[in-house]
This record gives sequence, structure tokens and C-alpha cells, in this order.
Amino acid sequence: MGVVAKRLSRALWSAAFSSSACASTISRALSTCIQSKNCPYNQSLFASAWSATQRRGVKSRGSDLKPGNVIEKKGRIYQVVKAQHTTQGRGGAIIQVELRDVDSGSKSNERIRTDETVEKVFVTEKSFTYLYTDEETGNIVLMEPETYEQLDVPKHLFGECYVYLQDDMEVHVQLYDERAMSASIPKRVTCTVAESEIPMRASATPQYKKVLLDNGLTVQVPKHVVEGDRIIVNTTNHSYVSRA
Repeated sequence: MGVVAKRLSRALWSAAFSSSACASTISRALSTCIQSKNCPYNQSLFASAWSATQRRGVKSRGSDLKPGNVIEKKGRIYQVVKAQHTTQGRGGAIIQVELRDVDSGSKSNERIRTDETVEKVFVTEKSFTYLYTDEETGNIVLMEPETYEQLDVPKHLFGECYVYLQDDMEVHVQLYDERAMSASIPKRVTCTVAESEIPMRASATPQYKKVLLDNGLTVQVPKHVVEGDRIIVNTTNHSYVSRA
């Protein structure tokens, strides 16, 4: 079934772009198939609007790489974590990239010429609801809110932000061929102060102190914040934003 689906996907992709009239016909056929419960590829191939294009990559130049891009290199899938353009004397311009292996989570640094051809991978982003963390596997268990289907996502895809996960929190996952590529949480999350230091003596300059949050993180907050307060934290840099 998987092989047939991939062949059909490639055929549809080629046909859809051969002419505008054919594209319209293909679009109507796909819509009918998606809505039909008897369509054998309803769940696997046409479950999302981008699933057909996810089977193929697009050729691009190294100079076009940006953080968040997903590429295929030597038969493995990587996500670009960092990308910095540099000039290397007579060698011309290059781009220094930090890549994260989607399967293993390991990171590596590589130099890519700006005119070098790289193959980007199409991904689709979907919203999920956090359910729980599986203590045995270490995976984060999410639920698709419309179908109630569950998805296991490796913890490392959330990076350091996994500690902010809360019951029923909405998260976003990038998928390729039904595999999770990356995951993200809201930029601002409400946390509860579990422990608070006694503030230092009064001073003319604004003072901050360290507090321990209910998720185990320690952050700097204004001295007026006390134990039990609910505060809003910026999850990108773990900084205090305001009281909730």
C-alpha cells in the first residue's frame, strides 16, 4: 500500500502541474476521494493538503538556507538550527550551518557553499494538544484535537522548552511523511512560583531575585513577586514578562 501511495503521489504531482485544466480536474478528484470513506488512500495519502507534496523535495541553493528549514543530506533528514554566512578568502562565500539529525537528535556543524545545491524537504505544520509524558519511552504524547489520534514525539524535538509543557497545552509539530520533524510551544506560558528568595535591601535601582517555578526552572523576577504568584514567562529566553 505504501509503495502504491508514493507512486500515485508522484503521478498526481506531475499531472497537476502539466496544465491548468488538468490541475483543476485533479483537484476535484482529490476532493472527492478525500471525502469518500471508501478511498483506500484517504487516511495515509490525502490526510492533509500537503501530504502529496511531502514525498518530494525541491532543489535550492545553500545561500537560501535558514533556521527551521528541513533538508535531506546523504539519505538522512536534518533540520537547520543555525545558519551564518561567511566569506572564506579565495574560496568564496560559504554558509556555516548547525544541523540536527531528526532521528537521533544529534547535532553537527557543516560548511556549505552558497552556490551548492541542497534538497529541501516539504513539511506541514499541525496543531496538537499535550496529553502526558511517557516515563518509559521518554516521548511526549500529543493528541490531534479533531481526530483524537495520538502522536508520540521524541522529547528532544522540544529542546529545553519541554519543561513548560502543561495539560491541554496547544503545541505545533512539523511533519514530514507522518514523522515529527520539530515541535514548538507557545512563546509565553503562565507558571506558578514554587519558591522565592527573600529580596535584598532596598535600593534606588530596580532589583531582581531568583525564584523557582513549579516546572523546576529558576528565573529572575522583580522583588515584589512572591511564592504562589502566577507569572508569565518568555519561553524563548526563560525571562520574566509580567504577573498573570
